[in-house]
This record gives sequence, C-alpha cells and structure tokens, in this order.
Amino acid sequence: MATTAKVDVPGSDPVQGVQEFLKLLLRQGEIGGVFVQTHLNPHGMPMPTLITDPERLDRADPLAPAFPMNAARMAARLTHGRSGDRVAAVLRPCEIRAFVELVKLNQGSMDEILLIGFDCLGAYSNRNYPRYIGGEDPMSLTSGFLGKTGGSTDTAQGDYDIAEACQSCENLEPLGADIGIGLVGMDLGDHFVVTAHTPQGEAVLSRLGLADVEDPSARRAAMDALVEKRTAYRDAMFERTHEATSTLAGLSEFFARCVNCYNCRAACPVCYCKECVFLTDVFDHKPWQYLGWARHKGMLKMPTDTLFFHLTRLAHMSTSCVGCGQCSNACPNDIPVMELFRTVGARTQAGFDYVPGRSFDEPPPLSVFKADEFPEVAGAD
Repeated sequence: MATTAKVDVPGSDPVQGVQEFLKLLLRQGEIGGVFVQTHLNPHGMPMPTLITDPERLDRADPLAPAFPMNAARMAARLTHGRSGDRVAAVLRPCEIRAFVELVKLNQGSMDEILLIGFDCLGAYSNRNYPRYIGGEDPMSLTSGFLGKTGGSTDTAQGDYDIAEACQSCENLEPLGADIGIGLVGMDLGDHFVVTAHTPQGEAVLSRLGLADVEDPSARRAAMDALVEKRTAYRDAMFERTHEATSTLAGLSEFFARCVNCYNCRAACPVCYCKECVFLTDVFDHKPWQYLGWARHKGMLKMPTDTLFFHLTRLAHMSTSCVGCGQCSNACPNDIPVMELFRTVGARTQAGFDYVPGRSFDEPPPLSVFKADEFPEVAGAD
C-alpha cells in the first residue's frame, strides 16, 4: 500500500504549503534542485525554472492555472548525462506522461530525477491567462482558482474557460510520479496529502518526518466525479471532431488556416526528432514546380504541404499523444490541432492497448514485433 502523509497549509494558502514542502526537500538534502513553474515577473506568465536556493522558491507556483509549455522536454534535458545531484521535477500529469515517453525513446533518464506530480485542475490558454490575472499579482489568484475544496466548480471567466485540452482531460492524477500531491476533494485551507507511488518516492517521504494519514475517501469521490465530467466532455469532443474531419474536404477545411509555422511541432513534448523532414530540402520546392502544380488545377494554395505536414505528424505521434494541448496553445491561427490529435490518438492507442506514459515497462507501439498482433490485418491464424 502506498504511503500517504499530511502536509499542513500555512496561512490557509495551499501554494505556500507546496513551497514549504519543496523547501523541506531541498534543506534536508534529498535533492540538489527543484524544477518548477515559477513567477519570475510580477504580472507575467510563470515559466519552468530550476531552483537550488530554498529561499528562491517563494515565487514557485506549480498550481497556477497557467501552462505556457509542456516542460517534459526541459526536464529530459536535465537528465542528459550525470550531474551528481538529483533534481525534483514538479510536473502536471500530462507532462509526466510525456517525460515517461521520452525516457522510453532514449531522450531522458530516471537516474537523477524525482518526479513530483499533483492533481491537475486545468489551466487557461496562453492568451487567456493574462486576462485571468489582469493587473493583479498572480500568486494571490491561484488559491482562488483551486478553491477551498480542491477545485472550483466554475472555471469559466466571462467569455473564456480553461483550455479545451484541460476540459477534456480524464488523466487528472499524477500516477506516474514518484510523489503525488493530492488536492481534489481536500480542504486546502487546512492541508493536502502527498503519496509515494514508487520505492524512490517512498524512501524520500519516509525521511521527511511527515505524519502518515490515509488517503481521504472524499478525495476519491471528488476525483471520480471530476473524471466522469471530463470524460463526457472528451467523448463529445471526439464525436464533433470526427464528424468535421471524416472526409478529405472536411479535413482540408479543418486545417485551412494553417500557415506552416510548425509551432505545433515545436510545442509538442514528444516530437523529438533533431531534424524534421519538413525542414529539409525535400520540401524546398522550386519555382517551376509551383507553376506546374498551379497549371494542373488552374490555381495553387500557398503555402503548400500543410495538410501533408499534419497527416505526417499524426502518423508519427498519434500513439504518443498525451493530450496536453500545447499544439493548439501554440497555433497563431487558433486551429484546434489538439482535438484532432486526441481523436485519432484515442483510436490508435486503443488499437495497440497502449496509453502513452502509463508505464516504463510498456514499449512504444511499432518499436517491437508481436507475432500475434492485428491478425485481421496480417491474415495470420
């Protein structure tokens, strides 16, 4: 049974409670640094930051409803080679799952990292988070977003809500973390719980001297209700997206605003290729080619290859998509890229009985050969 401990919340501020927990890890020498979302400017977006001085954690705010980027690749960079110190990376569940995928793709390592996750209640888009904070200090607004019972039932603010990816995310728990911070269903004005999910997490928690408690039944009930709500939203999104993209004409219209900026590729945490074929001479077309294609149909939409780019990414990434939504977050023309990737990903992942980031022990689909896989396609008995 996993060890669960109680962390008291000073001044009825859960953000400060998380900060004090991270300071305890640093001061007791359990880790050499904390990689955590931090407000570096009074009114700006919190950004992933590596902190080694406990006193500099006073602006750390991993629970803020802001998600400027999926930090899995940044966390993976911290594990390339040996530093001699273990780093605690405080990540959202989708970031942890992306990190697990990167480790399985030999892009990261678990040797010197402690994964700390938390119950994720979602975040506003990069455009809407500044609207949410207005001119106030964002540190003062996070607790209000969380609510006294571990999550406000109304995240809508005027004409916007948390990102579509968050509203449709059913993976709210940090089950892949070494240590999980339990928020949902808790009275966050008093305390929250931390749970060890791995032997490494168990060893760390046992040395901190925190009081053991049972995982409250109220948390499980609240989590189940929230997952049910998010799953229903997700299924409706899948149906709507499938209907819109089930034909070539519909798919073309879906991506009609694409300008080949490749922001979605850059923002994707698991799209890790050092050289992308779309940035090579293969797609550096010559003038006579453009004219030839235009003459064939009488006209040619430019830039070209936009639909081909997204179909290629789908073929590469649908089994690894963790649904973080950063592709849509990064799109300058508000194309709902995430909706299509999650819709297609749900089918391909189900076909392989694979959930990206679920386990280090599950090899990525197509990386291993299984003689008994898809007999209806291969024609094997």
